Amino acid sequence: MTIPHALLALLAPEAKFGLRLKEEFEARTGAIWPLNVGQVYATLGRLERDGLVEYRGGSDDAPSQKLYELTGAGFEELRRWLHTPSVDGRPPRDEVVIKVMVALTVPGVDVGEVIQSHRRQTLEVMQAYTRTKADAAGDLAATMVIDAELLRLEAAVRWLDTCEARLRRGATLDTPEPVPDSGSAAPAKSETIR
Repeated sequence: MTIPHALLALLAPEAKFGLRLKEEFEARTGAIWPLNVGQVYATLGRLERDGLVEYRGGSDDAPSQKLYELTGAGFEELRRWLHTPSVDGRPPRDEVVIKVMVALTVPGVDVGEVIQSHRRQTLEVMQAYTRTKADAAGDLAATMVIDAELLRLEAAVRWLDTCEARLRRGATLDTPEPVPDSGSAAPAKSETIR
């Protein structure tokens, strides 16, 4: 989710102050993605410059605060963004993938230990998200964000498991290891935590 488009979406129902936008963004994402209020106002400034939002002035309660509202161009940009697929076919640069690939080339580094370290950390993060998900019961948006993160982390653990299996078998780059399809059970080490 890009911050500018998220702010446009939050402004769609009604005009809001920057602090309220920050609070609503964090509430809708289950506070998983904290947002700095300075970032909100800087983004609103760019959106205003681009004609996507406009400054309407303060309210009776807070006349010195800036109240922003969505423009027609802002609504059209929001609709365009919502309907544009985010998948571009290129894999994202994942730091764990890069670390494992680099570890393969560094003398004296046990790649298996690198994999184990990242697996342990990822499973701990999954457990924390699972607890957060239990606390967010009844909040559909937060639950959906947490589900997305849990599935992303589960995929990372499965990839680490595959790397470890390749190392154990001494597989080379020109003999690819089949990755289990989505219908098969993941190895016991990476059971999904729900």
